Amino acid sequence: MNKKAFALIGLLILSISILVSCNKLLPSLPAEDEVLDGPVAGLSGSQLSQHIAGDIAFTDQVFSTETGLGPIFVATSCGSCHAGEGKGTPFTTLTRYGQIDSTGNQFLYLGGPQLQNRALPGFIPEQIPAGATHSRFMPPANTGLGLLEAVSDNDILAIADPLDLDGDGISGVPNWNFIPPYITPPANAATIGGKYICRFGKKASVFNLLQQTVNAYNQDIGITSVFEPKDVFSGINIDPEISTQTVNDVVFYLKTLKAPVQRTPNDLSVMEGKIIFMQADCGNCHKPTLVTGFSPIDAISYKEFHPYTDLLLHNMGPGLNDGYTEGNALISEWRTAPLWGLGLSPKSQGGQYLLLHDGRATSIEQAIMLHGGEATVSKNKFTQLTNSDRDKLLNFLKSL
Repeated sequence: MNKKAFALIGLLILSISILVSCNKLLPSLPAEDEVLDGPVAGLSGSQLSQHIAGDIAFTDQVFSTETGLGPIFVATSCGSCHAGEGKGTPFTTLTRYGQIDSTGNQFLYLGGPQLQNRALPGFIPEQIPAGATHSRFMPPANTGLGLLEAVSDNDILAIADPLDLDGDGISGVPNWNFIPPYITPPANAATIGGKYICRFGKKASVFNLLQQTVNAYNQDIGITSVFEPKDVFSGINIDPEISTQTVNDVVFYLKTLKAPVQRTPNDLSVMEGKIIFMQADCGNCHKPTLVTGFSPIDAISYKEFHPYTDLLLHNMGPGLNDGYTEGNALISEWRTAPLWGLGLSPKSQGGQYLLLHDGRATSIEQAIMLHGGEATVSKNKFTQLTNSDRDKLLNFLKSL
């Protein structure tokens, strides 16, 4: 064997050694069920490219004075409130104020509906006006939102039971609300008196992900767009500070984030916990299964999924009455929070649970015990469980 052959063999051995060493040193990718981020399966190449563009804008773009930040604002980026696509923390809580009933927000002329509690040098942050009721809203997890958006209005209305005709004590209702002029609702959208069924936000007051994204840029970061040109500080219309393409990319990104993947679904304790969950009537509001209607995105069109929500408003009793509302919701009504991804919440919340609309509950058990109103029967059934059955129920919830 000549010297060149020896050299090539030596180089091959060295290359293999380096690769093996790197594999030992580099961390492996987390399992699919351990992260919330990632696209839905079945996107085309161009769709995946737009998803990535939206991901970059959502996660990496940090605004500054030069790029339109503020001058009053809450956050400097989307990702700062939704770390890892998960739930927020008390440091990223939003404060909404100015509406006590369905007649609308009475403090829009004084900065409502959202408090911009930070400001650039030379400017003064907002203060809650005297006499304005207010509530603190924790940023939600972002995954699976496109599936929720694609549920048909007819399916939501079929679940609703405003008069409690089935006598189970639960009377979920949609939040009928006016929508901004830049939104063209689908031809089959339900409407009453010019209002439409909304489904996003703690009070289900937002119609779709375009409205949610435009509001977040404008109200959270102080960024104007062609959709919402009004500057939150001056109250006058100014030139767009973000491109329409970027807004559309972020909307597409949110629509095509995958649904959370349940962990250990075949664990006996988890399976028994799901049975107990349903026996306690928790599934009457936290519906295990929904189905999407038509979507222009094939990957989320006509799909069965498992969010554990009915997208409806429910009266949660005086303990969760903050004296503030949005749209047509009562001050004690809240949209059923999706439970998928619940077990991963501590990863984005500093290693602990911060649950309910404002993070007041620091454990799943505490969140359950703070349920009232229409959820009272289920809460009472939870308190009557044996320790063993309670643990199984909690194991199930933590697997979601």
